[in-house]
Amino acid sequence: MSIHQDPMLLQQAGRIVIKVGSSLVTNEGKGLDEQAIGHWCDQLASLVKQGKEVIMVSSGAVAEGMKRLGWSSRPKEIHELQAAAAVGQMGLVQMYETKLRASGIGSAQVLLTHADLADRERYLNARSTLLTLLQLGVVPVINENDTVVNDEIKFGDNDTLGALVANLVEADVLIILTDQRGLYTADPRKDDTAKFVHAAKAGDPELERMAGGAGSGIGKGGMITKILAAKRAAGSGASTLIAWGREPDVLLRLAKGEGIGTWLLAQTPKHQARKRWMADHLQLRGSVVVDAGAVAKLVDEGKSLLPVGMVSVDGEFARGDVIAVRSPAGVEIARGLANYASAEARLICRKPSSDFERLLGYSAEPEMIHRTNLVLTPTQDEAA
Repeated sequence: MSIHQDPMLLQQAGRIVIKVGSSLVTNEGKGLDEQAIGHWCDQLASLVKQGKEVIMVSSGAVAEGMKRLGWSSRPKEIHELQAAAAVGQMGLVQMYETKLRASGIGSAQVLLTHADLADRERYLNARSTLLTLLQLGVVPVINENDTVVNDEIKFGDNDTLGALVANLVEADVLIILTDQRGLYTADPRKDDTAKFVHAAKAGDPELERMAGGAGSGIGKGGMITKILAAKRAAGSGASTLIAWGREPDVLLRLAKGEGIGTWLLAQTPKHQARKRWMADHLQLRGSVVVDAGAVAKLVDEGKSLLPVGMVSVDGEFARGDVIAVRSPAGVEIARGLANYASAEARLICRKPSSDFERLLGYSAEPEMIHRTNLVLTPTQDEAA
């Protein structure tokens, strides 16, 4: 089952999501581990200075809130857990902000729920915000919005959220820092024959069997949630690395190609995964017809679609819906996520972005479909 891994995979990665578990962030629940967070932030800053775009997904709000409230045992009532999360989140974001600023890097707090990423409009808003922060050289620090979520606060970890964020921003790599070295063929604490897995295919059913199956709760050391997260991350072409978070300079050594931890490798390249997602899995809600100049910009130059190049709008769609882009002859040349609903699109058709505020009452994105949210149809892709 073990396969060859490319030691340069992380070195070549431009966009990385790093997820740190609560047992690491809070030193087994004792409150925020300032020294450990400081070390990770130093490494995050080094990665940013190397030109990489980095997002941190961090647990630990509930444990820090319990410490601040003077609670020695974890409460069972949901409203008390949510209160602890709200109190602890203040300390969590303060710690990351202080440590990253000391390394000369800006940070931003982003609280997400799974519902945010299931709703098309909120998905697009979150994606736009995160990509803007990355362009600005800022490190987003993301946590589950525990104050308004019931399910996740009961079950604990942010592995799934890490994978969803990797999907959202189309990361190259998801790194899950945990309290174990990586993945074994069996629990090494109970089985002397357990072997360390250096690399495997993300989504391989054998991995889930080894970790006890999806229905086994925590599984062996919580590995099942990480294996399922890797499978989800691979859906957008991201490979996942599971490593021990207290390994000295773990992120920097990984970035240099050192063989630490377990790689769960995506089998579909990122660009292909996104094209497949756009082309196959989303129902088209409408379309826009564009002029010949816009066709050339999209097909030959890989540009975004601007409303000034749109001739007409068909169908009823909302912001974040997938729509088709058609040539003057009505042939689909591309599809992508609409930045404007159909009613707004009709108002700004053929108009320059300088007119948007007057026409709509507000000024948002200059593009109808940004190039990062647009894929050419197969015939156009091959021609290009």
